[in-house]
Amino acid sequence: MEAILRFFVLYAPLVYLLLAVGLLLALRSFLRSLKEGRDSVFGLEREMAQRRTNQAVAVLVIILLMGLGELVLSSFLAPGLPASAVLTTPTLSLLSVPTNTLSPELMATLGAETPMATPGTEASGCIPGQIMLTFPESASEVRGQITLKGTADIPNFGFYKYEVAPLGSDNWSTIQAGREVVVDGTLGLWDTTELTPGDYMLRLVVTDNQGQALPPCVVPVRVAGQ
Repeated sequence: MEAILRFFVLYAPLVYLLLAVGLLLALRSFLRSLKEGRDSVFGLEREMAQRRTNQAVAVLVIILLMGLGELVLSSFLAPGLPASAVLTTPTLSLLSVPTNTLSPELMATLGAETPMATPGTEASGCIPGQIMLTFPESASEVRGQITLKGTADIPNFGFYKYEVAPLGSDNWSTIQAGREVVVDGTLGLWDTTELTPGDYMLRLVVTDNQGQALPPCVVPVRVAGQ
């Protein structure tokens, strides 16, 4: 069932296109059969034309019902489904509680889906009440294991992750991820002892249940030596 739901949600534009083509063909057949019925002279011809008209009407009704079903699924049912039912990434391997690190394979997959952000000296891309890193603060100094705090709460929430990269680099590494909405609370832990002291960019990425990642909230920090 999940595979069927995923197909109709992810390929909704293609489904609509196919239904539109089928609708045009069925409508053409309907109009042609009506014309043949009007032009018929013999009773057998009228009967055959009427039969084709009925078939065309049945096809039109079926296509319209399929289009309505796709609209209801994509617009009303899909947003309320769990992220695992519609995401193409293996979300079951994401952390249910952000205390473990992600596997290298999943880190590569998640990194490929995330839009790149240009490093700077100030926080960027943060949206109050939706995508925010409140601790550590911009340009602050961190050391040891710290607790990240902020907000990951967007419409049709799927999951969030937070990543780090050296200042001026696009080589982002996923630290941890979570599948629960967080509002001005704890996002997870970050052990900075694994990094060489220096300047880094920390970012929070939130993805919806359609697999679309919103622009990340990026905060510059300095990792201090122990």
